Amino acid sequence: MDLATLIGLFLGMSLVGYAIFSGAGDKAGAFIDPLSFMIVIGGSVAAVLTSFPLVNFLRSGKALSKAFLHKEQSSQKLIDDLVGYAEIARRDGILSLENAIRDANDPFIIQGIQMAVDGTDPELIEAIMNNELEAISERHGKGKAIFDAIGKYAPAYGMIGTLVGLVIMLMNMDDPDAIGPGMAVALLTTMYGSIFANMFALPLADKLGLRSNDELLLKSIIIKGVMSIQSGDNPRIVEQKLKTFLPPSLRKETDGEGEE
Repeated sequence: MDLATLIGLFLGMSLVGYAIFSGAGDKAGAFIDPLSFMIVIGGSVAAVLTSFPLVNFLRSGKALSKAFLHKEQSSQKLIDDLVGYAEIARRDGILSLENAIRDANDPFIIQGIQMAVDGTDPELIEAIMNNELEAISERHGKGKAIFDAIGKYAPAYGMIGTLVGLVIMLMNMDDPDAIGPGMAVALLTTMYGSIFANMFALPLADKLGLRSNDELLLKSIIIKGVMSIQSGDNPRIVEQKLKTFLPPSLRKETDGEGEE
């Protein structure tokens, strides 16, 4: 469970809720308007369905789960594992890795090393793994695009609701009782659109983008590691190559630990 996502959403809703209840008091119920909610949420969903294939929209739920349910993977541990495979290959030969990778949890590592063990051409190994990397990036991009679109369309439908409310209000200027509901629709749809876009859709899209970048980084480390193992590089060289993917500060930390 990603606590940062939950804390962020809870804090955002709490701040808006506090502002409403502290300012409106007993009249806070006036901020709830089903018609405004229907225009913003329903309109945003309708626009997304118009913009994307149905299958992309249906898969957005699976993409959304990654913003809340995420198991952090250590890039340093991944590097250590790949260096360990390099040591085995250096000591016992690359064929010995067929048994070593049985305990690996990442199918991407298994796929790459298995191709190396089978004697697949290095250029073909790299091409296949890079194609897989591009496919993963494309899938992630489709999930993120749904929430980016919602963030774009929700404020627009908020403005549409505002115009609808103003028209209703102007049509009933002679009826004071109708002015209030029309004004409520006009103002609340704009507020709902802004809240839905900037508190939910766009932050979740950014989180999905971050998750995607993290996973692609790990996959890039694996590709570089597999290619180094396949070429028979010394384990220390493999480690130095893979550490280039780490931030400089983390690189210095791990180097210091090795010297001790």
